Amino acid sequence: MPTRTLETDYLVVGCGAAGMAFADALVTDSDAQVLMVDRRHAPGGHWHDAYPFVRLHQPSAYYGTNSLPLGGDTIDLHGPNRGFYERASAAEICAYYDRVMQKRLLPSGQVRYFPMSAYLGGNRFASRLSRDEYTVKIRKKFVDAAYLEPFVPATCKPPFEIAPEARCVPINALARLDAPAEGYTIIGAGKTAVDACLWLLETGVPPAAIRWIKPREAWLVNRVFAQGGELVGTMFEGIALQVEAAARATSLDDLFQRLNAAEQLLRVDEEVTPTMYKSATVSADELAQLRRIRDVVRLGRIRRIEGSAIVLDGGTVPTRPHHLHVHCAAPGLNPAPAVPIFTAARITLQPIRTGLIPFNAALIGFVEASREDLAQKNRLCPPNRLPDVPLDWVRGTLIGLQADYLWSQDSALGDWLEGARLNPSRGLRNRRGEPRVQQAAKRYADHVRPALQNLQRFLAQGTARGRGEA
Repeated sequence: MPTRTLETDYLVVGCGAAGMAFADALVTDSDAQVLMVDRRHAPGGHWHDAYPFVRLHQPSAYYGTNSLPLGGDTIDLHGPNRGFYERASAAEICAYYDRVMQKRLLPSGQVRYFPMSAYLGGNRFASRLSRDEYTVKIRKKFVDAAYLEPFVPATCKPPFEIAPEARCVPINALARLDAPAEGYTIIGAGKTAVDACLWLLETGVPPAAIRWIKPREAWLVNRVFAQGGELVGTMFEGIALQVEAAARATSLDDLFQRLNAAEQLLRVDEEVTPTMYKSATVSADELAQLRRIRDVVRLGRIRRIEGSAIVLDGGTVPTRPHHLHVHCAAPGLNPAPAVPIFTAARITLQPIRTGLIPFNAALIGFVEASREDLAQKNRLCPPNRLPDVPLDWVRGTLIGLQADYLWSQDSALGDWLEGARLNPSRGLRNRRGEPRVQQAAKRYADHVRPALQNLQRFLAQGTARGRGEA
């Protein structure tokens, strides 16, 4: 079958959170024609591969796209998330993105969408269901919205050997069990493992039946300070406390001790120094639940699971054939290196503020629609590599603070930020008269300059040492 030729202003490859937020912003602020290609059957990216009980670790209030709210913008009144803005489930998120495509992007007349299509490189793609192949003539730019696609257990093989007599399943299989196991071994130390532990506890599994194998301990973001909306003053207070901690710190170790003391970064085990940071959030109630699990194994990474033993880097622990081992050890966040977001013919979607994939992509879309100068675009949108180790908190915070300053000097961008649903600090302007916000503003102003100096010094020291641990 001959190859068909299509023409568009922007070819966007990937219809996950980044691609959808970028396209939505671009269509809103320009008359650009956009062609979107995705290998999945529907928009939503990795959420289609997620375990069924997963929820956002940030509020629904600032996730998705700017043009369409996700959820009811309400605060939960019960459960471990009580007092915080609601967090959508995987099913809600997938349905939401389908609604964005069907009710917003396609009706705009500016977007064409090709699901179940494999990008072949060289501005070519092919249907995964038919023999149709396409070449795309791009008038403006290719947009890589899949550069930082995450790795999840459902699509990643376990990074260890599994003997035939051992039972090991990805976290997705937990919700499909038809009989209880003798016990559960959760493998991994990140957000996915945390979710697995919490779900088992919430569904009635006793803590004594759960073993948690943690290759690393993680710093976790205190969800109290990650809200926005009516609670945006508390978010700003948290930022001010972080800046103060950075300004007063005398070393990397001291910085993280201060962040912990200020309740900005938390950890499950107060006796273990974290060597991991991926910006996952946690509530005090969730921490309390996690601390009920006493059987925690800290012997490095698993090499293989046998019928009667688990062999790790640092030793061996017993297991049993009817014990269920739950694979949560996929890398999660993509560690791809930061590259310039804008080039003459390409846009590579990446974070600017840590942990806010849709917000960053929407901001990039607005900057692309409203600016011509390539150097100015890259100055306003410095890439901020996804975090993995504590030093990445330093790098991410430094880049974010510097970007915030540049944005504050651009009136048009400032207006966009104030009106952007995806911006968690939206509405702060109207709360400047509140005593709590005024106090936080003074703390921020008093400490931001020495904080920036210290963060630059700590980053240089940590990079020179060649390690990311605090």
